[in-house]
Amino acid sequence: MKNILIPTDFSDSAENAITFALDLFKCDRTNFYLMHAYADELYAMSPDSEGIDFKKKKFHEASEKKLGEIISKNIKEKHNPRHRFESISVFESLVDGVNDFVNLKNIDLVLMGTKGQTADKNITFGSHTVQVFKYVKCPVLAIPSDYTFSQPKKILFPSDYMVPYKRRELKLLDTLAGRFKSEVHSLYISDFEDLSHRQEDNRLFLKGSLPNANLSFTRTEVKNKGIAIMDYAHEHKMDMLVMVNSRHSFLEDMLYRSTVDQIALNPVIPFMVLQNLPR
Repeated sequence: MKNILIPTDFSDSAENAITFALDLFKCDRTNFYLMHAYADELYAMSPDSEGIDFKKKKFHEASEKKLGEIISKNIKEKHNPRHRFESISVFESLVDGVNDFVNLKNIDLVLMGTKGQTADKNITFGSHTVQVFKYVKCPVLAIPSDYTFSQPKKILFPSDYMVPYKRRELKLLDTLAGRFKSEVHSLYISDFEDLSHRQEDNRLFLKGSLPNANLSFTRTEVKNKGIAIMDYAHEHKMDMLVMVNSRHSFLEDMLYRSTVDQIALNPVIPFMVLQNLPR
C-alpha cells in the first residue's frame, strides 16, 4: 500500500496534479491524502472585526467542503477500487503541514503542481513548490501545470556520483521504472571520464539499487549544468527528471538561489526530487 500526499490550493495546477497522480498509480493500492493548508491565506486577509477563531472555523469548513467535492468528483469520474481518499485541512503553513503529515503517516511521495493560484509564466516554479523541495524530508514529484499524463518511459537521472544514495528513495525510482519498463539515463556532467573510487562505489550502488530499470550511463562535457540537463532531456525526449537533494549538491545550490531561472533549469516534464537528507 502506497501513501501519497497531494497538497492542493484548489487551483487548476493542483487539479492537474491530482489527475496525474491517479493515472500514475492506477494499478497500485494507494492511500491518497488531499491536504489544504490555509494559515497563509488567512493571515493574508485584511484585518476586520471578525476574531481569529471565527475566521479559522470558516476557513476550515470551506476547505473541508472543497476537498470533499474534489474527492467525490474523482471517485465518480475515475472509480478505482484500489484507491482510498482522505481529506486533511490544517491551520499551518504548507511546509509545516506537509512535514508533520509526512512523519505522521510515513508518506512515500508528495505530489503537487508546480504553480498555484498566482501562476506567473515568468517563474519556473511556484514559491510553495520550491519551499517543499527544500524543506520536506520526503520524495517530491512536481507536475507542470499544463502537463498531460504520459507513462514515464524515459527518466533522466543526473548525478555526480558523489552522494551515497539511500535505498528507500531509490526504491521509489526503481518501482516506477519497473512498472513502466522505463529507461533510466544516468547523466554525468564532467570533462573527465575517469571516476574516483568513491564515485565508482556510488555508481555501483546505484546500479544495484535499480534492478528493474533499463539503466544506462552517459557523460556530457561541463557547461552550465541546468542547460546541460535540459538540453539532454529535450534531445532524448525524456518523460521525467529525477534529482537528489543533498548537502552541497547542485540541486541544493539551485534551490537556494534567488530564482531557479538563474541556472536555466526549467523543466516542462515532471520533476522528482529525492531527499538525501535526515528524515
